Amino acid sequence: MKRQRRPRKAAKKQLVEAEAWDEEVDEPQATPAGEPDETGWTTSTAQMAGLSRLVRVGVWALVVSGPVLGALAFLSSSAPAQGAAKPAAAASPASPVGPAGFAELFVSAYLQAGQGTERDLAPYYSGSVALAVKPGTRTATQSTVIASREVQPGYWSVTVAADVTAHDDKGKSTRLGVQYFRVGIQATGPAGAGGTEQGATAGYAATSLPAQVAAPAPLKPGGLAYETDRGSSSADPSVETARGFLAAYLTGTTELDRYTSPGTRLQPISPAPYAAVKVTGVQDDSSGSGQQKVPADGTVLHQLVQVDATDQAGSPVSLNYALTLKSRAGRWEVASVDDAPAIRASSPPSAAPHTTTPSPDAATASDSPSPSNS
Repeated sequence: MKRQRRPRKAAKKQLVEAEAWDEEVDEPQATPAGEPDETGWTTSTAQMAGLSRLVRVGVWALVVSGPVLGALAFLSSSAPAQGAAKPAAAASPASPVGPAGFAELFVSAYLQAGQGTERDLAPYYSGSVALAVKPGTRTATQSTVIASREVQPGYWSVTVAADVTAHDDKGKSTRLGVQYFRVGIQATGPAGAGGTEQGATAGYAATSLPAQVAAPAPLKPGGLAYETDRGSSSADPSVETARGFLAAYLTGTTELDRYTSPGTRLQPISPAPYAAVKVTGVQDDSSGSGQQKVPADGTVLHQLVQVDATDQAGSPVSLNYALTLKSRAGRWEVASVDDAPAIRASSPPSAAPHTTTPSPDAATASDSPSPSNS
């Protein structure tokens, strides 16, 4: 009995494999009903047929679902993570350049305009205007924007400083000095034009006539870092370097390389604006009162040099230069012409009283009513 079970078991295995791949084989003789097989389970022909169909369906399901599962895996790996936040594009700040330039032009036109020429203000201000002053009574010989603030998106408050000159009926001109005018300017267009709409055409409009305002508060500058006075002695090697360098820089009479550090890309002013240069004083940030010897290589010295330069017409011009010197091979060399004089640390500017003395022309003009627009 045991010898017959092994062939029967092999035959059942062959039947299952064949039916899974739709092959036809001769079915072995079924185990008699109720007779347990080698595993101890009772089997029948119907049970074996159901098992084979189940295996066959499972195999085909795996075959069919393979490409679908692969595609889903690819898509899930290539799709961005749901929790990853996309970086938001940084908004560009609105530029004040366009509104500022428009306000400067408006103030110049406003000062020049008068009764009968109100239409000259139409490109800047479309409101109703009636001016009582004669045209050309005041002009701005020069003007510049000193403050610009965005009051709300696309709307700017711009302050213009104008050097104003008054003209009387006899053709006499009187300088009134620098006056300050504040203007409200609305802007359209992108942020680069001061507006709020990308892709829109830039445009500007004043919301009213200018308002004259007070001058900014005068300030006293903070203390400079040059606390040692060197004078203008030719016995000081650092002073001599500054003298030779500035003479070459401003007059072009000698080579600049003689006074500069290797690799320094400094060029003389061309064409040379001055015929001669005289050093009248030097201050630096060294600690010693006298410096007849050049210190070790690599020592840095900051100077503030005062010069009187004579222009090509023979007129003297006073100038100040902030220089950085470095020591090398027993001599001082200019490493840079600094952008601004150095100030002491923690030395901010402070308020100072306004003590400007009015010019004779301005004093004379104050004796008579000054012309004004209304």
